[in-house]
Amino acid sequence: MGQCGITSSKTVLVFLNLIFWAAAGILCYVGAYVFITYDDYDHFFEDVYTLIPAVVIIAVGTLLFIIGLIGCCATIRESRCGLATFVIILLLVFITEVVVVVLGYIYRAKVEAEVDHSIKKVYDTYNGTNPDAASRAIDYVQRQLRCCGIHNYSDWETTNWFKETKNNSVPLSCCKATSSNCTGSLTRPTDLYAEGCEALVVKKLQEIMMYVIWAALAFAAIQLLGMLCACIVLCRRSRDPAYELLITGGTYA
Repeated sequence: MGQCGITSSKTVLVFLNLIFWAAAGILCYVGAYVFITYDDYDHFFEDVYTLIPAVVIIAVGTLLFIIGLIGCCATIRESRCGLATFVIILLLVFITEVVVVVLGYIYRAKVEAEVDHSIKKVYDTYNGTNPDAASRAIDYVQRQLRCCGIHNYSDWETTNWFKETKNNSVPLSCCKATSSNCTGSLTRPTDLYAEGCEALVVKKLQEIMMYVIWAALAFAAIQLLGMLCACIVLCRRSRDPAYELLITGGTYA
């Protein structure tokens, strides 16, 4: 019965190490996605520390490649030293992912205040005739999120760009994709997106942070199972060093 349990634990552990390699790729992808998306919205979100969870999760993903290699070798050879190292590294990574989850929730709560603080300033610096980075960011967000202005299209009337152009129009990025011959004129409000961008930007950034949180939680659960299986193998190895190895002819640590 004990031998069956240890064999099962080793089999599960080897399988989990393969999952760790896949997880490493997924975590790196999630972190990269956060960086790429943040680059599109960075003018609306001034606190660069919100990227800390993404940085950490990429580092964890990179480390998981190494963990998977150590875990596979240690499990197949049933190396006491290797398994102990594997458990310690997994524990450290698990703690790191808990920190990622906590930071994710903290920064997710700060998103609305950050966007509210910066979005008015971004709209005030819009220059439609000679687009700068802020102008491109606004046009991109309005097209992607299908919104116009901060709370609605009427917010453009208070911007410097609107006052300088004096044509009673908003940027063409406010035009609905389904509206033909839209010039951005406020005399045809039905051609414009009615929803403001602030709420949608906040929602988008909070969704991005939730991707990081859920990714960290999911792989933290997998790592807990990995630590449990490694501890079972390690304890059995310590009590009975003469039991059969997973691979015949293997050597002991």
